[in-house]
Amino acid sequence: MIVDQIKKAIVEIQVKISITSNERITLVAVSKQQPDERIDAALAAGHRVFGENRVQEAISRWAHRRADYPDLTLHLIGPLQTNKAADAVALFDVIEVVDREKLAAALAKEMTKQNRHLPCLVQVNTGEEEQKSGISPQDTAAFVRHCQTHHGLNITGLMCIPPADEEPAMHFALLAKLAKTCGLSTLSMGMSGDYLEAIKFGATSVRVGSAIFGARLPRQ
Repeated sequence: MIVDQIKKAIVEIQVKISITSNERITLVAVSKQQPDERIDAALAAGHRVFGENRVQEAISRWAHRRADYPDLTLHLIGPLQTNKAADAVALFDVIEVVDREKLAAALAKEMTKQNRHLPCLVQVNTGEEEQKSGISPQDTAAFVRHCQTHHGLNITGLMCIPPADEEPAMHFALLAKLAKTCGLSTLSMGMSGDYLEAIKFGATSVRVGSAIFGARLPRQ
């Protein structure tokens, strides 16, 4: 039964996390492209923290569930277009993908307008990959300060997605170093294949999808 399978997966991951670290680690269940039955199974298992990549997909999945699960915490973990900033601020509880000046300005404007001053993370492109979003490591400290002082954003930490073809350890170490330099306490790093290693390098939040839900279905 799918409910039992997902509940077992969540419990096993939480046990592994507790063995790896004595600190409190946030397990973000990455629910993008997952069918309703798997989402409902995770909710039935008591899990309440989820991550989504696309704003419109997240709205269709979570807007109607808010009334039944007021303790939900939704993280935006995928690229955000500025024209979706209003919807993102209205739906999500944590924005993990602040990666450019224009987006920081749009988010600040919407948070003021909606009176929702959400915790935000700056996404760092630790591998400096051209095709990937994120601030370069050398520009991170200045960008964090600018977001805080100029835009008044509540920047609480950093997030990264290491290159798929490189060992993630050096990227986790770099992000941890940058966070310390910036005086930030939240580190969102590590996914299904490397979340335990990320925790060893100081991750406070891990984004786990397939290890909980199984393989994602093809996008229709």
